Amino acid sequence: MELPFAESYKIKMVETIERSTREEREKWIKEAKFNLFNLKSEQVFIDLLTDSGTGAMSDKQWSAMMLGDESYAGASSYYKLKNTIKELLGFEYFLPTHQGRAAENVLFSALIKEGDIIPGNSHFDTTKGHIEFRKAKAIDCTIDEAFDTEIDHPFKGNVDLNKLENTIKKYTPEKIPFIILTVTCNSSGGQPVSIENMKGIRAIADKYKIPVYYDSARFAENAYFIKLREKAYENKTVKEIVKEMFSYADGMTMSSKKDAIVNMGGFIALRSEEVFKKATVFNIIFEGYITYGGMSGRDMNALAQGLDEGTEFDYLNTRIRQVAYLGQKLTDYGISVQKPYGGHAIFIDATKFLPNVPKEQYIAQTLAVELYLEAGIRGVEIGTLLADRDPETRENRYPALELLRLAIPRRVYTNNHMDVIAVALKNVFDRRDQITKGFNILEEAPIMRHFTVELERVK
Repeated sequence: MELPFAESYKIKMVETIERSTREEREKWIKEAKFNLFNLKSEQVFIDLLTDSGTGAMSDKQWSAMMLGDESYAGASSYYKLKNTIKELLGFEYFLPTHQGRAAENVLFSALIKEGDIIPGNSHFDTTKGHIEFRKAKAIDCTIDEAFDTEIDHPFKGNVDLNKLENTIKKYTPEKIPFIILTVTCNSSGGQPVSIENMKGIRAIADKYKIPVYYDSARFAENAYFIKLREKAYENKTVKEIVKEMFSYADGMTMSSKKDAIVNMGGFIALRSEEVFKKATVFNIIFEGYITYGGMSGRDMNALAQGLDEGTEFDYLNTRIRQVAYLGQKLTDYGISVQKPYGGHAIFIDATKFLPNVPKEQYIAQTLAVELYLEAGIRGVEIGTLLADRDPETRENRYPALELLRLAIPRRVYTNNHMDVIAVALKNVFDRRDQITKGFNILEEAPIMRHFTVELERVK
């Protein structure tokens, strides 16, 4: 008899989480203006708001923290991280930052000017926010298959190469400082990009002499999917695949809070000394000296260890199989989710789940609130609220997919928690015909409004 699957770790410490009553949750979510970001952590039973910084570090990572060198300049922890990045990812130059959006802020300050065009694959919220803040424009060139949740395409994060080249021709290469590729592509459902597609992007970029940068928060999960789904790489290690992935990039930004399994940290890695020198000016202004950049030595040590652990197959297999476990449970209940199941999260098709809620009333946010009320589970809307308003018309942008993301923290929850999530959603699904109204906006920020928006129920 074949042995059943088991996690590739054992548990050394636990943290108590508290259950609440529906009456309490009704009160709390109303006080939070129906924005789940405004809830206190103790008001949440299972927290799937994000997988960013919410993972459980390993014994080796905690040990590495004790060896952190807190020197202001030239700390040994900096050189340990620098050497890890060079060996694993292949980049000569790097700058530490305190998290991923800080890396974007530094790099984009060096590269983007007003009127620029930045093509890519479904830019994530902070990426698009940093682009539009600089009065530039993000152009989505993702393949069309990504926007149909029922199509089972192995690489829904891929860029449509015809869309990309047509964008370059339309706006001219001079208006495009770089192409950005998100691996995995979060906004399309945690979907991977194939090596074949990376090669195609590189060829187009070389043709028009445009650099390519990767948004690399979940690069290891992307490499795992390449190993499983791209025939030529089935016998390669994850680390070998990672090295080849980044060989097609001129640089990268990293939110280390994802695939490096740390609670805080990020970095920029580059091939160009010229770009590195430009970026150092902004790193010093915004983050700190170039050998710490907003990070403590102990955090850099934990990050270096996490990069190594996060690119091991057994760890990734355990992590991504848990995500798929939840996805299969929901599929079995008849709930439409993005297929194939993504690396870090399950994305529920809110439009199909709540067909009676008008799109103007924020369908995915309505579903997120209903799930919280049902069982104290916090997810996040990846839909119209996150899509923000058009910078010129100030009208709502309605994305092709209206999704509720359930992001699974790394090494934190058991499959029993996944069962609770699935049943809670099934309970909401069974009463979906009764949910016909969503929300109006009371107050919103001019950009990246979803973090702080205040809502009221439509009467």
